[in-house]
Amino acid sequence: MIAASRLKIGLSACFSHADASRPLFIGKTLQYVEQSIAHWLMSSGAMVVMVPCPTGSTQRGDVTYAHYADWLDGLVLHGGDDVWPGSYGEDPLRAQWTGDRMRDDYDKALVAAFEARGKPVFGVCRGLQLLNVAYGGTLYQDISTQLPDSFVHRDASVYDLNFHSIDLVQGTRLASLYPGVQRARVNSIHHQAIKDLSPEFEAEAFSVSDGIIEAIRRRDPSRSYMAALQWHPEFHRAGADTIDDAPVLDDFLSAVAAVKARSDQP
Repeated sequence: MIAASRLKIGLSACFSHADASRPLFIGKTLQYVEQSIAHWLMSSGAMVVMVPCPTGSTQRGDVTYAHYADWLDGLVLHGGDDVWPGSYGEDPLRAQWTGDRMRDDYDKALVAAFEARGKPVFGVCRGLQLLNVAYGGTLYQDISTQLPDSFVHRDASVYDLNFHSIDLVQGTRLASLYPGVQRARVNSIHHQAIKDLSPEFEAEAFSVSDGIIEAIRRRDPSRSYMAALQWHPEFHRAGADTIDDAPVLDDFLSAVAAVKARSDQP
């Protein structure tokens, strides 16, 4: 497959803000991606491009989110730091849950640019939470604090080997990707979660033990594709007893390809 025919997927950046105590790139802001999610997207043959946060104005250019949204075919929002509680009208319950307001603004601007062009958006973990907040929803700042009887959704000692079961909501698009499957097993690496679901979305899966929302999708299918998972499909191990995430990736990329095909028509 030649490069010109491959889908081009934008991947949101993680931020590591300037830190004078860091031994490398002292005082410099870093923008980066976690390689597993890039490799997961590339496993389909798609090309992946990290979208850096533009300055808005430089001496030699004026690159904007809109330019990236025009050039790329779809967008993936991946994991990272907490969402800033102020994004959904709350104060942080603890100092360590202040999140990353700068990244929230960056992610929301990216989503707006891709949506304005009708291009598909897919979210993973923080990406799900950010989409919910961007469209008026709220979050639990810390599941264990606010839902003390819940499953421990983030266990740093085992990280991506922390698993639990989910129920797929029958009749949803997600359930249709897994015919005959009612219950599945997923990884769990998050301490925040959806509290109030945005009216823009419907829930497609719930954690069995505590009812935490695990997957969402835009309610109106006539609008641009937008869906997200709370678990990390990029961390799925071949042969593991967790849900096969290939159908989810295929669904997103099929939507991307369909939009691209329409836009390529004379």
